[in-house]
Amino acid sequence: MKELKGSKFAHITKAHPCFNEKMHDKVGRAHVPIAPKCNIYCNFCTRDINKDENRPGVASCVMDSDAAIEHVKNVTEDGPISVVGVAGPGDSLANPDTIKFFKKLGEEKPDLIKCMSTNGLLLPDLAEEVAKVGVNTITVTVNAINPEIAEKIYTFIKYHDKVYKGREAVEILIKNQLDGIEKVSNLGVIVKVNSVLIPGVNDEHIIEIAKEVKKRGASLMNVLPLIPLNKMKDIPKPTCEQIEKVRSEVEEIIPVFRACTQCRADAYGIPGKKHEDHHLGITPASHY
Repeated sequence: MKELKGSKFAHITKAHPCFNEKMHDKVGRAHVPIAPKCNIYCNFCTRDINKDENRPGVASCVMDSDAAIEHVKNVTEDGPISVVGVAGPGDSLANPDTIKFFKKLGEEKPDLIKCMSTNGLLLPDLAEEVAKVGVNTITVTVNAINPEIAEKIYTFIKYHDKVYKGREAVEILIKNQLDGIEKVSNLGVIVKVNSVLIPGVNDEHIIEIAKEVKKRGASLMNVLPLIPLNKMKDIPKPTCEQIEKVRSEVEEIIPVFRACTQCRADAYGIPGKKHEDHHLGITPASHY
């Protein structure tokens, strides 16, 4: 991965395991599962509460913001945690506890890097709040900027209490993702874009995503392999050759992060290494 340039990246590239491949197996991150609700339906996504699957959208429990703060205090005593993030198991910005948590975290642990992941639907609406509570980095998942392709990836969105389907839904989503990236980047938050490589759907399109998100202020991209689930369970997982081809093409446009392990929404510790679970007395959520 090419080094990110510029002073605003200095503290991130030194300490963030999802922005610096050299630090990926040396420093840790903690994800707090405080965001169970989601406002879009991705055809490859299945959210769940369990302790077995190691993938996005999965957590062993759901916490509130107060329990999450206590969890952070516990895990930062365990090892070199430099980053605390909200990555689900739903969408960070679709859950009010996310902003509440980051505000408390800034008061309790001001030296930690604050990170979050989102589908971007609410990013234009909440960009100023995200910056205000001190979020340093944000990952926005953008799987298509062409509505025709996006219609194959998303079934519906829920935006401002209204459900949208089909072309109308994806046009709103794409506009908000791109506008949100631009807005939050202009507010000083470092933006990484995740794109899920779906063979036969968007594999030839991710290069176009790269060009557009770079224009909007994204600093880094991460091309992830499809995990075949839900409506896309019969689509084969992309091969290493397919992933490498797309990553190499994208890297001509924007730096590419290649060490992602597609973490759980409640992961903590050094990426790729096993850690004991903390049992905080949180009741697992059976439905959300």
